[in-house]
Amino acid sequence: MTQVDVGGVVTTPRRRRRVPGPLAWIAVAPCAVWALVRLAGVEGPVITELITGTPYVALFSLVALLLALGTRRRPVIAVGAATSVLMAFMVLPRAFGDTPTATGPSLRILTVNLFFGRGDARTVVELVRRLRPDILNTQELDPRAVEALDAAGLGRLMPYGHLEPEYSASGSGVYSRYPLTKLPDLGPSDGHHMPHVRFSLPDGQAVELVDVHTMAPLGPDVATWREALRSLPPAVPGTIRVLAGDFNASLDHASLRDVLDRGYLDAADATGAGLRTTWPANWRLPPLITIDHVLVDRRASAVDVSVHDVPDTDHRALFAELRLPAR
Repeated sequence: MTQVDVGGVVTTPRRRRRVPGPLAWIAVAPCAVWALVRLAGVEGPVITELITGTPYVALFSLVALLLALGTRRRPVIAVGAATSVLMAFMVLPRAFGDTPTATGPSLRILTVNLFFGRGDARTVVELVRRLRPDILNTQELDPRAVEALDAAGLGRLMPYGHLEPEYSASGSGVYSRYPLTKLPDLGPSDGHHMPHVRFSLPDGQAVELVDVHTMAPLGPDVATWREALRSLPPAVPGTIRVLAGDFNASLDHASLRDVLDRGYLDAADATGAGLRTTWPANWRLPPLITIDHVLVDRRASAVDVSVHDVPDTDHRALFAELRLPAR
């Protein structure tokens, strides 16, 4: 019998290297803890400040999941997958809008924090000319900013107003195309001014509006911040209410979600723009978090939301076009 040499080399397949289990746990565990803290609505010093970073942690949780898959160990994969799904449930809805259903009049709101009155008045007035808002809400409005806005021509575009300027972060003011009726201010006595007004649209639809500006939830001011958010009025039958301004809160704060649960929708969230960031603006890096909002009665609809840069302030201006329910 003749043997035939077929040649070739016999090789043994190399085993793929696994990701070390401890490395995967180092990535997965903090994301899991963060998701549980966010889900539980825990708030307090430090946590309240950090929780605004939830969208970034949600993104990192995908990286952690990939590391977990690389271990081929079921426990870390299960925790990583559950964390990513939970984070996606919390964050992704902000990128998908709802179909507007309200059929009543349009209401256009522009809100901007002027950073101790330093925000460029000419840019603000140009936004008013271009976007044609019915209402301009301003926070950190001081007497110099009032003069600068008037000199830039705001009074000709919005002849009505309820202003409470101060040489501090506490000043605020509402400018309007329509006559305003002053209502009792809201918020804690040791917080910022939050003007509260009523006005009527050309078709007779009455609207109540609050110019929101809470204290930043830093250290001992967390309690004042919570009190300001709790002071905001709920949506009620027979009255259309809009809350717009600098909430110093993101949708990852339980206190802001409590406000929404009182009958409001967030205009940016409802239009798929809920991940557009508004603060801190005019740095070398883009704004990181979303703390400026327009909230409106759930019977209304949000049609469009956009953010706009204003020189010399640390906030982007936020514009929202709303559609109110038919009378």
